[in-house]
Amino acid sequence: MENLKSNVILDAKGLACPMPIVRTKKAMNTLEEGQVLEVQATDKGSKADMKAWAESTGHQYLGTIEEGGVLKHYLRKSSNDEATEKKHPNVINNEDLEKKIAANENIVIIDVRESAEYAFNHIPSAISIPLGELEDRINEFNKQEEIIVVCRTGNRSDLAAQKLSDNGFANVINVVPGMIGWNDKTTGINNK
Repeated sequence: MENLKSNVILDAKGLACPMPIVRTKKAMNTLEEGQVLEVQATDKGSKADMKAWAESTGHQYLGTIEEGGVLKHYLRKSSNDEATEKKHPNVINNEDLEKKIAANENIVIIDVRESAEYAFNHIPSAISIPLGELEDRINEFNKQEEIIVVCRTGNRSDLAAQKLSDNGFANVINVVPGMIGWNDKTTGINNK
């Protein structure tokens, strides 16, 4: 395969979410407008994460090539006036979500972590839809329901919440900090 030209190569191999995105943000800040960043990662979830992050920041996601187990993501830096990272405005903390669950409120919880993350440990009523599959499965939900989106740290769920809102969902809430700080009941392989 012909090598694509990039201005900077970022090695994010061996890093798990959210580190490839954190490193990508830092690297992107060093680039000039129009330059291309190649991010090399081994985290399979990084493909959906990079695309969603680029869309939320105004940078251009060019594509991903897989070579020998390494995902090479190509991103083009936008001009400063178009690269303002959006954050989903509706946020809930873990404790308030625990209260909603305990009160049996009529909510839908979507866990956008990768399926392996979900399998080991998740909120019992959560539906597993990895971020990369959300767009294909978006019609499974009622646009008027209260939808609460969770991931490991609140980053992927922020991108998912934005995507749902952009597709006409009226009541979408992002959980921060997410599963990394979850102390309530869980189910999965780690639970005996």
